[in-house]
Amino acid sequence: MHCFAPRARASIRGMGAAPATASPLVRRYTLEEFFVLGLPPGHGHYELIAGVLYVVPPPTSRHDLVQSRLNMTFAAYAVAHPNDCVLFVPRSAIWTSAGTYLEPDLFLVSTERLREMGEGPRTTADLVVEISSPGSAVYDRTAKADTYAALGVRELWLVDLEQRAIERRILAEGGWREAEQYTAPMRLESVVFPGLAVVPDEVFAS
Repeated sequence: MHCFAPRARASIRGMGAAPATASPLVRRYTLEEFFVLGLPPGHGHYELIAGVLYVVPPPTSRHDLVQSRLNMTFAAYAVAHPNDCVLFVPRSAIWTSAGTYLEPDLFLVSTERLREMGEGPRTTADLVVEISSPGSAVYDRTAKADTYAALGVRELWLVDLEQRAIERRILAEGGWREAEQYTAPMRLESVVFPGLAVVPDEVFAS
């Protein structure tokens, strides 16, 4: 099995490759082909699921603000629990040599899982956060969320900027069990990492 370094994309991006297509009827991409793609129109980025290309729009200012607040909370937790988990921030990826490459907004991996994965790609995570803008909400909640479940991600937070809500999904028997919605003054605590908690009111504050 060959592992392809993501940093290769930056070194040879834009060297005259054919225009990218998101239709699997036209083509599916290997990781080598994916890593040399240029940026999509509109300054977003590409992701890959089983060789199928997806276009992710660029984040909005509100997205960045919410992400910053969550990042501070997650970073404080990771610093306080260095033997339990490691925090990964943009543009860290979860990817497999079978043609899948995803960039969560934030994710935590337990130190035990990191040891199991060794020096190869990060093929899964324990807690993933996706912050959904109108342009990415359907993708985040369907194809991307289902792929995280298939990869064994244990917990997923879907942060909805429009509804000012956070949906928590927990992995059970290979799929997501019924989602729980958190809004306003409710307190959301991680199942996988006890003590890691946020209050939507504070996350979405103007």
